[in-house]
Amino acid sequence: MATDIDLHLGRRLRRRRRLLGLTQQQLALQVGIRFQQIQKYECGANRISAARLWQLAEALESPVNYFYDGLTEAMERKEAAGANGGEMFSRKETLDLIQAYYQLGERPRRRLLDLAKSLHAEEPAA
Repeated sequence: MATDIDLHLGRRLRRRRRLLGLTQQQLALQVGIRFQQIQKYECGANRISAARLWQLAEALESPVNYFYDGLTEAMERKEAAGANGGEMFSRKETLDLIQAYYQLGERPRRRLLDLAKSLHAEEPAA
């Protein structure tokens, strides 16, 4: 059974891999494992050993502590809210949107942000 820490490490692993534009297969080849193992790490089904975390950090060109960044805050949010916090940032759709947004120039970005805010303001209160 996955612990909150395993889930957090898996989310951070997925986020970093996607930010670098790597597939699970590409990352797996770099560390000498099968892509299914990367899938299991990312969903928290398998615990990442210290040695494997070191290899993943090297392959993803990040310090090991990257994977633990935000863990304390995530645990506190979960306790306070009683639900998983920040899941939307681990979705592929969110990452695609952010990458497309930052490929725009400054003025179109501002206009898109204003549009999104105006659409949110038009929604009826729940």
